[in-house]
Amino acid sequence: MRLIRVHIDAALAPGARVTLDGTAAAHLRRVLRLETGDAVTLFNGDGADYPSRITAFNRGTAEAEVTGCVAARSESPLPVTLVQGIARTERMDLVVQKATELGVAAIVPVATARGVVRLDAATRARKRAHWQAIAVAACEQCGRARIPAVADPRPLEDFLADPPPGGARLLLAPDAQVSLAAAAQGEASIALLIGPEGGLEDAERLVAIAAGWRTCRLGPRVLRSETAAIAAVAVLQSVAGDLG
Repeated sequence: MRLIRVHIDAALAPGARVTLDGTAAAHLRRVLRLETGDAVTLFNGDGADYPSRITAFNRGTAEAEVTGCVAARSESPLPVTLVQGIARTERMDLVVQKATELGVAAIVPVATARGVVRLDAATRARKRAHWQAIAVAACEQCGRARIPAVADPRPLEDFLADPPPGGARLLLAPDAQVSLAAAAQGEASIALLIGPEGGLEDAERLVAIAAGWRTCRLGPRVLRSETAAIAAVAVLQSVAGDLG
């Protein structure tokens, strides 16, 4: 039995009647070929799934009635904030999608000296909305009921001056002496910093280390930025999260 999950930006509760917008309605009707009376699971990011039934298809919208509320159990016990050097379009999209599937709690895109992507104010807002939409779609697919927040892109130096409070701060570096798995042992929450294509400059690494970030290695090979992000989050979830 397939489980169809749809995100909706609205309050949900058993008995509520909600309207799905044109994009979601068209997907349900034309792609998934649902009919009136078919089951669908709605979620709004509050941590619960809401079993529902389609009650009508209108021109450009769909109506649904919420029939229940189920606490989702798809969140990792290890909160991971992925601080990712902004990569090229399709690579960054992949990082956001797969990191969401792997259970990260938040994603912070940072602009670095060697990053090839340059964003002005208007582009930053548009990119953040684009990446947040990718996270929502990934949650629909993988069964998560909490959506990782994608922060506004910001310069790395600004982030290092105002990092997330508490938890371990780990920086991937191929020449580090300690493995990522060892560095993650016993930590209740982790912020993980990964550079873009070309890595971080030495000066950026020194500033990060001075701000309390510990270097760690992922393995003997130099990985692409997007590969490193996906592999590193998987390692963290295997060591202290919910994979294994």
